[in-house]
Amino acid sequence: MSTSVRQSLYGDVTNRIIAELEAGRLPWVQPWDKAKCPCTMPANAISQRPYSGINVLILWSAAIEQGFASQRWLTFRQAIAAGGHVRRGEKGTVVCYADRFVPRTEQDRATEAGSDARTIAFLKRFTVFNLDQCERLPEELIAASVVTSDPVLSITEADQLIAGTGAGVRIGGPDAYYVPALDYVQVPPQAAYHDPIDWYRTVLHELGHWTGHASRLNRDQHGKFGSVPYGREELVALSGQSAPCLTLH
Repeated sequence: MSTSVRQSLYGDVTNRIIAELEAGRLPWVQPWDKAKCPCTMPANAISQRPYSGINVLILWSAAIEQGFASQRWLTFRQAIAAGGHVRRGEKGTVVCYADRFVPRTEQDRATEAGSDARTIAFLKRFTVFNLDQCERLPEELIAASVVTSDPVLSITEADQLIAGTGAGVRIGGPDAYYVPALDYVQVPPQAAYHDPIDWYRTVLHELGHWTGHASRLNRDQHGKFGSVPYGREELVALSGQSAPCLTLH
């Protein structure tokens, strides 16, 4: 993908999120009084594979904005292959896919030199449609897309996720925060929360800040409260917190 096309894709995603914010909607917070779709991760209707990264925010926003009752998506060709089709006049939602590959010339060079091949990053966009935008899809496909919520919090899975980060998480005190200089997260004990899940939400939020340490993603974390850098960092932590919360709850 050329630089201009890649920048256009980034711009489209950024503009969409800004538009949602200006409209008073947070793409990572489900407005239950308006949304018809369940609070679940968007996934491909055929493979059942959950979407990830920025695509989660894009598809959440599209589902809420257009009033879809489903969090399942598929491409135009997938709808046809499944025996149905996208309803005439429907407009899809653009998502992106990022990966790396090794060009054949580079693989040949690495083989001759006895060294590791250098990979090249690529980014491409494609269009998906919600199941609500399709017709004549098999009943079993529609039924498989119905999600039932488990009322029990997967505390074990959440604990494993937190421990798996390797972050220093200190429990105690009345406040929750991340200390970049000492690289640790501080949160109040679970007993201080009215709802146990709020403790996990808080830890995951602070771990969002933890990813910005100089030894990891190296984000600017010096912004003062109310400043643009501070707000930008909070958006990162909020968006990073939302997907794990939906996955584990």
